[in-house]
Amino acid sequence: MQWKRRYLAKQMDKAMETKKIIISGGGTGGHIFPAIAIADTIKRKYPNAEILFVGAEGKMEMEKVPKAGYEIVGLPIRGIQRKLTLKNLAVPFKLIASLLMAKRLVKQMKPDIAIGVGGYASAATLRVASGQKVPTLIQEQNSYPGITNKWLAKRANAICVAYENLDRFFPKEKIVITGNPVRNEMVQIEGKREEAFSFFNLDPSKKTILIIGGSLGARTLNSSIKKDLQKLIDEDVQVIWQCGKMYLNSLKNDLGELANSNLVYLSDFIFKMDLAYAAADLIISRAGAISVSEVCLVGKPVILVPSPNVSEDHQTKNAMALVSKNAAVLVKDVDAVEQLVDKVLMTLADEAQCAQLSKEIKKLAIADAADRILVEIEKLWG
Repeated sequence: MQWKRRYLAKQMDKAMETKKIIISGGGTGGHIFPAIAIADTIKRKYPNAEILFVGAEGKMEMEKVPKAGYEIVGLPIRGIQRKLTLKNLAVPFKLIASLLMAKRLVKQMKPDIAIGVGGYASAATLRVASGQKVPTLIQEQNSYPGITNKWLAKRANAICVAYENLDRFFPKEKIVITGNPVRNEMVQIEGKREEAFSFFNLDPSKKTILIIGGSLGARTLNSSIKKDLQKLIDEDVQVIWQCGKMYLNSLKNDLGELANSNLVYLSDFIFKMDLAYAAADLIISRAGAISVSEVCLVGKPVILVPSPNVSEDHQTKNAMALVSKNAAVLVKDVDAVEQLVDKVLMTLADEAQCAQLSKEIKKLAIADAADRILVEIEKLWG
């Protein structure tokens, strides 16, 4: 029994250690929410840990991170605009100011590790941290890496990824497949079906589809469903539709009485995503990295419509990682308005295909991604 007591005492001492962590990056929810999930996982095991986020001034992380209970510092860093603009003249000066500011932060905090999740802020922060011999870890969400993570990869000590075959971009010996951390409360759907249909005021005996185009909505998905909503209603299919704040009023005006159908739940944003997932028989989604990770964990049949308006067309690459394993159906953005609803009805009608899609997508789910990343962090702590 002595060894057990010694082991437990050691674990308690470990949990009480004061670790100092910088987590940097942002710009989109796809970067921010994994970062918060990593921070939450560290805090659960190391309650005394000091965690500082470093983001970019004016970006959404400056709002989302404090709401999650963490301190954040904003750097003035900006990327180069693709169009000709005078703002580009300020970019080098903002970069220098950001590097100097990051250097002060790292010197003052003396972190045990610096973690980057992508975005311009992480470029400055992790570059400085690695220069000061602080261990660095980067987490890449997509199947095609962003510019920042590719640039940081040579100096990083560990690279946590969600997709295979990224040794094309990163040093193979540094890569660990961990999956993408997601907010667990979003994908815990077991036993919530009855509550879900009550929440959305829908009929549990009818087929139900869920349309999610990200927190801001997606024009193509909205146009596709708007064009053929009557087809879905005629087939007695229920619709839970997250359309985005900027599209809600125009959709209500264009749809008229259809928007008020008892088969349609139309909202700018769905706060109870766990209930939306629980109610859905089929999900229609963009193919952002975190959306893909969530639908894998949910395990429902999915039709992916990748956005073409992203760097390196990485959403198509994310989608193809599933489609190539018969775990999702692909509809191209350019074809969606004409084809999406017909594809929805065909898929819903094919129970064997739905069962197969559900079976294969569950194989790709990684439920403990944040815990796997914490293991890599602990290795770098020694």
